[in-house]
Amino acid sequence: MDLFARTVVKRRYIILIICLALLIPSVIGMLNTRINYDMLTYLPKDLDTVKGQDILLNDFGKGAFSLVLVENKTPEEVADLKNKIEGVDHVDSVLWYNTLLNTDVPMTILPNKYYEAFNKDGGTLMAVFFDSSTSADETIKAIGDIRSLSDNDVYITGMSALVKDLKDLCEKEEPVYVGIAVLCAVAAMIAFLDSWAIPFIFLASIGMAIVYNLGTNFFLGDISYITKALAAVLQLAVTMDYSIFLWHSFEEENDRTHDKETAMVDAIKNTLTAVIGSSVTTIAGFIALCFMSYTLGADLGIVMAKGVLLGVIGSVTTLPAMLLIFDGIVEKTRHRSLIGDVHKLSHFIVHKSWIFVIIFFVVLFPAVYGYNNTNIYYDMSSALPKNINFVVSNEKVMKDFNIGTTHMVLVDKDMSKTDAQNMINEMEDVKGVKNVIGLDGILGNQIPEEMLPDKIVKDFKSGDYQMMIINTESKYRVASKYVNQQLTSLNQIVKKYDSKGTVIGEAACTKDLMKTTNRDFAIVSWISIAMIFVIIMLVLKSLSLPFILELTIYFAIFINLGLPYYTNTWLPFIAPICLSTIQLGSTVDYAILMTTRYKRERIEGGGKNDSIVTAVETSIPSIVTSAVGFFAATFGVSLYSDIDIISSMCTLMARGALISMLAVIFILPAFLRILDPIIIRTTGGLRQVYGKHRKEEVKAA
Repeated sequence: MDLFARTVVKRRYIILIICLALLIPSVIGMLNTRINYDMLTYLPKDLDTVKGQDILLNDFGKGAFSLVLVENKTPEEVADLKNKIEGVDHVDSVLWYNTLLNTDVPMTILPNKYYEAFNKDGGTLMAVFFDSSTSADETIKAIGDIRSLSDNDVYITGMSALVKDLKDLCEKEEPVYVGIAVLCAVAAMIAFLDSWAIPFIFLASIGMAIVYNLGTNFFLGDISYITKALAAVLQLAVTMDYSIFLWHSFEEENDRTHDKETAMVDAIKNTLTAVIGSSVTTIAGFIALCFMSYTLGADLGIVMAKGVLLGVIGSVTTLPAMLLIFDGIVEKTRHRSLIGDVHKLSHFIVHKSWIFVIIFFVVLFPAVYGYNNTNIYYDMSSALPKNINFVVSNEKVMKDFNIGTTHMVLVDKDMSKTDAQNMINEMEDVKGVKNVIGLDGILGNQIPEEMLPDKIVKDFKSGDYQMMIINTESKYRVASKYVNQQLTSLNQIVKKYDSKGTVIGEAACTKDLMKTTNRDFAIVSWISIAMIFVIIMLVLKSLSLPFILELTIYFAIFINLGLPYYTNTWLPFIAPICLSTIQLGSTVDYAILMTTRYKRERIEGGGKNDSIVTAVETSIPSIVTSAVGFFAATFGVSLYSDIDIISSMCTLMARGALISMLAVIFILPAFLRILDPIIIRTTGGLRQVYGKHRKEEVKAA
């Protein structure tokens, strides 16, 4: 460790040149990393709904599906638009009522329900199938091309339209996220650090680590838009701690040695020793996300764990090099920190700890209740602004055609006509089903299959399967309890006629998403608690301190995730799963910092109260600076973003940092004071020291 620190100090110019050179391949990798905007692609591959989507693509050549509503156009104009849509690259087929029969067969032969399914009050509905998957780049481009063919009287729904609008909005907002995070973080660090130049040096060092992290995502193939949007902001907020620690350690060592290079060598060694424990807990929190069967957790977890590791490396290589190189500028821009003397506050916190114990128990139970009852939403359209194209189109289709969502049924192609017709009749009797469009339903008993165009037959029957389309009433929209109950009934009917049959579509996948993430939430929470418990136990060599530290941070998590219940705020499904783990992993560092100092003071013979006072007094500047920096980097983004998933997660992270800060500063010292006898008996280092002191006291007596 000493050799490493001296090498960094001695070779600081070479290190900075290497770091700058590494930015070039990193930027290239960042620009060539594909972004995935479809939340349903992260579902486990063994689910029937996911397998059904693969069958639809492989057997029918159909991946994505959209409804297109056309208003104020004559049948001839609609037919012309339909032909143009069919000519768009990667559009497989367009289903309209006039495509169900050959042109020489009168449309009056079709049942009224099929005419009404596509026509109502001057509006015409078309079903568009694509030959690529929902979130494929080709599908997204095709959606844009279809929109360019039409005017304001055409509305496009479906997951691909949602993905298109989400992608456009993200690409517009994401550069602003980084700018807001940087400006807010700079403001916070200028206020709480003692040099105008230091925040910019910090940001340059952390910024390089962020670019390296985003660049190396290229090797993952693709990352989710949530990961891309949050990675830079979250990495800045989380790894700022390490830069602050190095700076404070450098100042302390410089005051002692009055030699910059020697002070930096000692600061690097101190930082490595201190941040290994705290960074490992943070990494463990992110790694816990990888245990989710919903693989968005692994996507975010891997990227952020990698980001924290790169942040630690940067804090003991790039940052020390830059601090020494730009030392002259740092010294010329010194100013007084906003954090003043906290000696009196520290004494008050410790000697009035009973107040904070009462607050803990008064707040705990309503916080836990709110935490367990916060409302969650799964409908991705709820994450978008109300005036965006997809949301407007969705509402228009629901209002004009009373369609909430569309399911697709896949059953055996060789099912008898009688069974197929009976199954269709039973499905149409299910509450909330508007109509079922299937080949046998169209043909009935009067029309031979030969009368249908070959392409229409292939659209409904291909490979080993036949497909049916189900439209539901507007009340039965994605992720609602009504549509989930409806899906259960539909699946029971399908399985009765074909044990291998399945119901697929956005609503069916979302229902599976709800089941999957509910299970994941419990698994990830317990894994993160267990992993971080073991790490704290090994770092602090204690059996009791991990309980105390995790209880403190989980108290803050209960408050943070419980507040939305009392404010009647709905959270996106991914927020509670990720936030509890992120907040535990990233802010338990505050508790480790204070507890490490408390333990050191006790080992050196300090009394209980004096040791806790010293720990609180020396820790507050670092904890406050880090927490306010975390808050600043995320809160501005939460106010700016029009994407509710991003806004909600940033709000929770910003608020969580402050709540964890308050819990560590006020609640943790009370626990340390009350449980000091237990801590002494269950903590390595303290047992031996106090055993020795006790023997000496007995001998003296």
